Amino acid sequence: MNPVVHFELPGEDRQRMADFYSKAFGWQTQMLGEEMGDYVIATTTERDPDTRMPITPGAINGGFYQKTSDMLSAAPSVVIAVDDVKASMKDIVDAGGKLLSEPMDIPGVGAYVSFMDTEGNRMSILQPVMPKEI
Repeated sequence: MNPVVHFELPGEDRQRMADFYSKAFGWQTQMLGEEMGDYVIATTTERDPDTRMPITPGAINGGFYQKTSDMLSAAPSVVIAVDDVKASMKDIVDAGGKLLSEPMDIPGVGAYVSFMDTEGNRMSILQPVMPKEI
């Protein structure tokens, strides 16, 4: 079974959005630069420093991205962890889904692909990089 490991929320003003979730729920945010699409990491739960995964079972962290005029950017999305991004891309298509991108390498995170499910929901898969042995 492949778990949900991350959520993504669109926003028009990343600072306003970060401020809201920080004040309302105590989330910590980290603004990434232009080279990372001005993405905002949202930490909702404590992470293991070695694996970067949440310590609390079932808890996930997320991020905020820039909402655009593209309808696909207007809705929240969830990210599902997979062992093999290429095999999962094939499974998505075979199950009736539509791939929206080729794998994108997110440095230090993994290979990421967006897709539409059979109901028109934008979702994503992520083949995480394994943490280096210490």
